[in-house]
Amino acid sequence: MAAATLTTKPLTPPQKKPLPAGQPREWYVSHNRRLKAMRLAIALLDSGVHHPATADNRRIRATAERIGAHAPSDTTCRMVRALIRYGR
Repeated sequence: MAAATLTTKPLTPPQKKPLPAGQPREWYVSHNRRLKAMRLAIALLDSGVHHPATADNRRIRATAERIGAHAPSDTTCRMVRALIRYGR
């Protein structure tokens, strides 16, 4: 078994692709909400929050500020907690 090697070069995020045209506005809103919730859930998991009960709205909004995202709505905060709960 080969040992895992760590790279010294920082990882770069994948290139963003334009969203498909012709969808109803609500599709874009829900798509972007899901992406934001996913980014926030990953940031919370990386910071050590592994249980949805410890991810209250205040902590989620503080994480959003830390990663440079706008403050999420209550709906997005619920989605973040659902991702932490069921996304294992």
